[in-house]
Amino acid sequence: MKVLKIAALGAVFAAQFAFAQFKQTPLPYAYNALEGNIDAQTMEIHYSKHAAAYVSNLNKAIAGTPQEKQTLFQILSSISKLSPAVRNNAGGHYNHELFWTVLTPEKNTQPSAKLAKAINEAFGNMDAFKEKMSKAGADRFGSGWAWLSVDKNGKLFVSSTPNQDNPLMDVVEEKGTPIFGIDVWEHAYYLKYQNKRADYLTAIWNVTNWKEISRRYDEALSKK
Repeated sequence: MKVLKIAALGAVFAAQFAFAQFKQTPLPYAYNALEGNIDAQTMEIHYSKHAAAYVSNLNKAIAGTPQEKQTLFQILSSISKLSPAVRNNAGGHYNHELFWTVLTPEKNTQPSAKLAKAINEAFGNMDAFKEKMSKAGADRFGSGWAWLSVDKNGKLFVSSTPNQDNPLMDVVEEKGTPIFGIDVWEHAYYLKYQNKRADYLTAIWNVTNWKEISRRYDEALSKK
């Protein structure tokens, strides 16, 4: 009888998680790796609580629906037809998975020659781009993101979205493929910077992973 009960509980547990399609990618550095710019406690809470909740809630929201068998890109590209729960959590999962990779403890990474040229063509120079990107994050009222993306013609643009929206979604005005995103939700910076979002946006450039952003740029262009 005891064996049967254990088997039954195992079956229930398996059924609950059988639909779990999406998972968090392990953080590519230690929680304290970005100290001085992003503190360890913020990174741990951000990754293990906030981001973990998005992927868990996404899997619950798509359980038993056609989206259970879709890619995250497919879900985001038709998000206007789906529930707010799917929109919020699919966006939250995608955005954070990108965010971890475009940060790095490695010092002084640089964009590839191809990306540097594209930035100069689109914004004038690197300083002008940083100013535009930081302004997009600073001017976002409430929670949201600032993005560097590649449009359908292969051109770079900066935009901002509210909440967990992103340029891949069919509900946004400026659509494209994100290659760099800055999280300006308060949970991303408040423990260290309190209400000084501008200071956080300045510090981000000290830990920006230009190698990964360059890789994503090449990948985005290859799909045009």
